[in-house]
Amino acid sequence: MNDPAADARPSQHRLSPTVIWLGVVSLLTDASSEMIYPLLPQFLRGVLGASTGFIGIVEGVAETTASMLKLASGRLSDALPRRKPLTIAGYGLSSVARPLVALATAPWMVLAIRFCDRVGKGVRGSPRDALVAQVTPPHRRGAAYGYHRAMDNSGAMIGPLVGFALLEYAHLDFRHLFAWAALPAALAMAALVFGVKEPPRDPAPSLPKATVGEVDGGDPRRLATYLVAVGVFTLGNSSDAFLIVRAGEAGVAPAWILLLWMLHNGVKALLSRGFGVLSDRWGRRRLIGIGWAVYALTYLGFARATTAWQVWALFGLYGLYYSLVEGSERALVADLAGARRRGTAFGWFHAITGLGALPASVGFGAIYKVWGAGVAFSVGAAFAALACVLLAATTGGRLTPRRT
Repeated sequence: MNDPAADARPSQHRLSPTVIWLGVVSLLTDASSEMIYPLLPQFLRGVLGASTGFIGIVEGVAETTASMLKLASGRLSDALPRRKPLTIAGYGLSSVARPLVALATAPWMVLAIRFCDRVGKGVRGSPRDALVAQVTPPHRRGAAYGYHRAMDNSGAMIGPLVGFALLEYAHLDFRHLFAWAALPAALAMAALVFGVKEPPRDPAPSLPKATVGEVDGGDPRRLATYLVAVGVFTLGNSSDAFLIVRAGEAGVAPAWILLLWMLHNGVKALLSRGFGVLSDRWGRRRLIGIGWAVYALTYLGFARATTAWQVWALFGLYGLYYSLVEGSERALVADLAGARRRGTAFGWFHAITGLGALPASVGFGAIYKVWGAGVAFSVGAAFAALACVLLAATTGGRLTPRRT
């Protein structure tokens, strides 16, 4: 008889089977999502007649919804004995809602479907991230989150590749392609339900507030100052849909946008695990700061890009930014949050990025419409530069856990 706790426990040199299976789930889910997402701006503009401003509203509302729900689901997952049921509920809702884009006949329908999809993401995100930390020792968290992001990004590379093949060689239209996204979503649910094992957690004892950080190893003050820097960066981090719009303006055809997106995610898939491991050795803050600086340079490049080859190069650089920060940011949250409140900490992390997502995307869309792409991307770069300064000023000290 299998013991879930033993199945979820990592060996000294390997990641936990729980982390491995969650990576498989993310790979399949992102393969489904990225068969749709890169084409959604083209679908909204070319098929349904939506404006650039509406695209900003869709993406801002979607990401804000997801991130705010991650706060609630994170807090709930800390109170429950298991995190897996919330994770299943979230993935299940997204898997059902996402392919319904194939049936949309008006822009508001896409908004409603994206809202449901992101509700699912909001429900699953914090419990899943907390579960990764729960089954991973501190000195391996960078590697664990780096692996998870690498698998996530591998799926995001596979999805556009499959989509390109179906558009170019099977001659499917957007709607039929979107419907096929249901297949990898169903496989992801099977992997989650039957593959992921969660060790049981005993309810944490009630502790006086003054002793919480001391007892569970958390550092609330440093976590709060780190989240301030994240919030400032998020105000300049608008939806990636605008990068796709920019690619179209530079002459990249719709089918080739899928390959462009595949390149972006390929860079992330290739480098995320390595940078996660590096953050275990070199420090989280350093890699995050470098990543945010790369983001600023990339946005300045998009502000001035006029040809397709420039866009291709910038999408590769944008993948480098993601690979530097995705695992490191999550690992730093896990380092600074105590074990008793880790789900809540991830909830706040995602909530702050969500609170900034709506004004960032809506504001970016408005600036793009009134003053053009150059000004909009330059403003995003300025926020990233300011966030780098705040990160350096507010989170001093060693932010990498030492192996014990």
